[in-house]
Amino acid sequence: MDVFEAITSRRSVRHFDPTHRMSDSEIDTLMQHVLLSPTAFNIQNWRFVAVQDSELRSEIRKAAWDQAQITEASLLLVFCLDLKSWAKAPERYWRNAPDDVASAMVREILHFYRDDEALQRDEGMRSCGMAAQTAMLAARAMGYDSCPMDGFDFKRVGHLINLPPDHRICMMLCVGKTLQGAHPRSGQLALADVFMRDGFTEREC
Repeated sequence: MDVFEAITSRRSVRHFDPTHRMSDSEIDTLMQHVLLSPTAFNIQNWRFVAVQDSELRSEIRKAAWDQAQITEASLLLVFCLDLKSWAKAPERYWRNAPDDVASAMVREILHFYRDDEALQRDEGMRSCGMAAQTAMLAARAMGYDSCPMDGFDFKRVGHLINLPPDHRICMMLCVGKTLQGAHPRSGQLALADVFMRDGFTEREC
């Protein structure tokens, strides 16, 4: 499946085959591709929790208003962000670069993120969003469907997965074999309604 087909055929599916489980090899393939997602300054500030314990999944389902895909999907991923990844041995993000480049980038990282908690959070959300899109398209290319989710109690799920204090949850993603496809697209806006050249006009403002 090429990338354009993956994009056009990706839909948010909520009914998965509860008997199907992805193999460890498939999960590894999926996640190795997710790791290729971009992050600013290459700080790789996403963290991924694959929830595989059935009792834990059931508890998360309770925290997600009993949405069935939580327990029926083959894979449940919690996309988290490490707010302080920029300060945790940042030289490792540039270990393969020339020494002068690595030193300059580490200085820039520390200067850019220090003392700006809003930026740290925003950057993590951007990184997780791009990683989630990579995961959805990679899953589709592997013959799976997915469902991105923010309909859950973030605080409760954080407690259940033992989220560290300097981390936040961005979203969850269910991946699995479809039992029932998505409804037809409900109303995509026309390109002209959302795409502008060189800025907004008075009409858009």
